[in-house]
Amino acid sequence: MFLWEGVTEFAAVCETESFTAAAKRLGISTAQVSRQVSALENRLNTKLFYRTTRRVSMTEEGAIYYRHCRQVLDGLEEAEQAISSLRDRPQGLVKLTAPYTYGELFLMPLVIEFMAEYPEIEVVAELTNQKVDLVEGGFDLAIRLGRLASSSMMAKKLATRTQYVCAAPSYIEKYGVPNALSELSQHNCLVGNLDHWYFSENGKEKGVRVSGNFTCNSGYALMDATLKGFGLTQLPDYYVQPHIDNGDLVVVLETYQEEKEGIWALYPNNRHLSPKVRMLVDFLAERLNPSSL
Repeated sequence: MFLWEGVTEFAAVCETESFTAAAKRLGISTAQVSRQVSALENRLNTKLFYRTTRRVSMTEEGAIYYRHCRQVLDGLEEAEQAISSLRDRPQGLVKLTAPYTYGELFLMPLVIEFMAEYPEIEVVAELTNQKVDLVEGGFDLAIRLGRLASSSMMAKKLATRTQYVCAAPSYIEKYGVPNALSELSQHNCLVGNLDHWYFSENGKEKGVRVSGNFTCNSGYALMDATLKGFGLTQLPDYYVQPHIDNGDLVVVLETYQEEKEGIWALYPNNRHLSPKVRMLVDFLAERLNPSSL
């Protein structure tokens, strides 16, 4: 009995969610992939996939088996790369997730640049503002912004960002400038995903609950409303810096501004970081120059 039979095909189906796509990736027939996976299921005496005419998805048993297989395959891949000196030419699939707007504006152009430099790399990117489960989703890497929740993930800082509280000159002319955190309750605060804004007061972090007549999970929508004089908002520099520079927005409460926040690469601590992922992380860290954001 060969324990490896069907494992590569099984992992490819997990990662592509398709027997046909898995066959194309492996350079074999769809029928061969199906036979190998069926044989693996028979050997394990368990069902690894739910199959319909539209999609293929892992069963609970399949997800557990995949997590273990992926670690072994990553280790085997690294061993082969070490022997064949492929550290300088990464290859294979990298599955990553990132916040939508930041990913679209900053990360994806760099990822595509990385792929152009290393044509044997294949990337599956999911841009979402939801905090997805890396292990459950089979992700190699996640990019997270700002404060990191306590978790078992490993993290590497790629860059930093600064949060500014801003208002348009027209709003300030009409309603004035808040000079203390307690005065925020007297202002119309345009709110994003969180109803707390964070500051530094006497060297300590302080969260202030804010409210207003507009709540939206789009940074660009909040920036547009702020530019039109609707109220104050707190947004990262990559949204507002050009408007601050040209005078369309004014920074307020600067004395309470927090230290720069991190932009992080996260990966599961129980998964050995493969050369291809390590090289991508290093590539992003090198090019995400904080001074350019």
